[in-house]
Amino acid sequence: MTIKERLFSLRAQMSASAVDAYIIPGSDPHMSEYLAAHWKFRQWISGFTGSAGTVVVLAEKAGLWTDSRYFIQAEKELEGSGIELFRMGMPGVPTYQEWLVAELQEGAVVGIDGRNIAVEEARKLAKTFNDNNIRFDAGINFQDKVWEGRPPIPENEVFGLDVRYTGVSRTEKLEMVRKEMKKAGASHYVICALDEIAWLLNLRGSDVEYNPVFHSFMVVSSDTANLFINPHKVTSDLGNKLTTDGIKIYLYDDFYEFLRTIPEGSSVFIDPQKVNYAVISSLPHSVKLHEGPSIVTMLKGIKNPVEIKGMKNCHIRDGVAMVKFLYWLENNIGKTKITELSAAEKLQSFRKEQENYRGDSFNSISAYGANAALPHYSATKENDAELKPEGLYLIDSGGQYLDGTTDITRTVHLGKLTEEEKKDFTLVLKGHINLSQTVFPAGTRGVHLDIMARGAMWKKGINYGHGTGHGVGHMLNVHEGPQSIRQQDNGVEMKANMITSNEPGIYKEGRHGIRTENLILSVTHKETEFGTFFAFETITMCPVDTEAIDVSLLREDEKEWLNSYHKTVYKKLKDFLQPAEKEWLKKQTRPI
Repeated sequence: MTIKERLFSLRAQMSASAVDAYIIPGSDPHMSEYLAAHWKFRQWISGFTGSAGTVVVLAEKAGLWTDSRYFIQAEKELEGSGIELFRMGMPGVPTYQEWLVAELQEGAVVGIDGRNIAVEEARKLAKTFNDNNIRFDAGINFQDKVWEGRPPIPENEVFGLDVRYTGVSRTEKLEMVRKEMKKAGASHYVICALDEIAWLLNLRGSDVEYNPVFHSFMVVSSDTANLFINPHKVTSDLGNKLTTDGIKIYLYDDFYEFLRTIPEGSSVFIDPQKVNYAVISSLPHSVKLHEGPSIVTMLKGIKNPVEIKGMKNCHIRDGVAMVKFLYWLENNIGKTKITELSAAEKLQSFRKEQENYRGDSFNSISAYGANAALPHYSATKENDAELKPEGLYLIDSGGQYLDGTTDITRTVHLGKLTEEEKKDFTLVLKGHINLSQTVFPAGTRGVHLDIMARGAMWKKGINYGHGTGHGVGHMLNVHEGPQSIRQQDNGVEMKANMITSNEPGIYKEGRHGIRTENLILSVTHKETEFGTFFAFETITMCPVDTEAIDVSLLREDEKEWLNSYHKTVYKKLKDFLQPAEKEWLKKQTRPI
């Protein structure tokens, strides 16, 4: 079917159901960032493959709303579809809510599948439409009726992650959760997020590319733990272990029916940003809702000593892979054909050699020259640029290991650089170093720290559009909360033992893109009469390209930080390298 034929089929269903507008978000019932093919209805109906965006379909019009990362991509993918591109955040561009209010008459019906939208977002939509006398119906599922050839939910086997990697058993974690439930006055706790269930049960899967998760729901009560999962995914041995640990297994499809049986008068805890709207629609009316940040998100965001040790160890192995790759790149550029895709494949081959490697943690951003000016660029067979012995090359990549998850970006010179390239590289490095060596008091939130990475750029009238830092999972999703370092305040304090990315960048369209990213661990720095102060320990082990630095722009303390970091990198990695690689690393990490 063509996109127009798919839209025709959807509109026929809308007409038959008296629905005037249908909203199709790019999400699933678990509010996942990355989706299995089974949930990519927005992509099927529109042809748009970006990770962020919403399609809205009317009887005679349709639109896609997406952000600046995907403007160029969306324009190409929507061509000839009859779907108009709305560039979010641009002057004069309405939100899809504003557009619908303007397009629809009073009494019109706006539909959405409540399983694929978070409670908080659904409530905002309901208020907007109700205020304009438009009816909002979150119980409309058209995808099952019109999506021909829909891929099934993956049935990949789930495996247990040993306590020697997790540090805490699943029964201990359940007790931690129940303790927090008791504090909140909740008898039940509903979990939809896949990474939260994986963490809580010390289980991992492979249902979603790059994310070691599996499709499931959970309901934890004061005396039971109920897991909703396709039974084909659980071996009899694992099933017995779960049963022994007090976990009851139900069919995945029985989840909403189970919610309807929760006893009247129960107190149910949910995170309205992480639980889909169909959940609260399924709960008995007498149930009392307790809402707040997800209990598991807050618990897993603070790593335990075993997790921290594992993260540090896997970053040494990941650093070895990175050094081998950078050594190979320097010695082969200009001598053999290297493209963005082949370079990423070569790096993956070095990671595959490392102990406990289970796959990449996301699709590598391998971007040469002007392509790196797109922060979320993705090389394809059609646009796969060849690397030349000139300019800058950016590689943002990561690995999944049984003992941790990595995420690292390095920008390296492939030949002679311009003054502008060196200046921009150094400004990014200054921001990275300034955040790395920041000391801050307890109670500080990510929004307060963001300026540390941007200050040097702001003085030059330069900025970047993405966040500076995100939480990173332990053998889990490369993006996780609750903390973040960005200009928007999410209200979450930075605490000891959180692992966060540090990734400022500069992007100049048509010229170059530069980003330097390490992962940093929050540690207690000192206790004084003024309270507790925290600092950051860098756990990523890989040299920064000193040939790309304009040393005259660095302060003495910035040089000292870089020299100290490079000394640590050499010490940690040297024994795992071949003699030529070791000599190369020694040169790369010499003091400036």
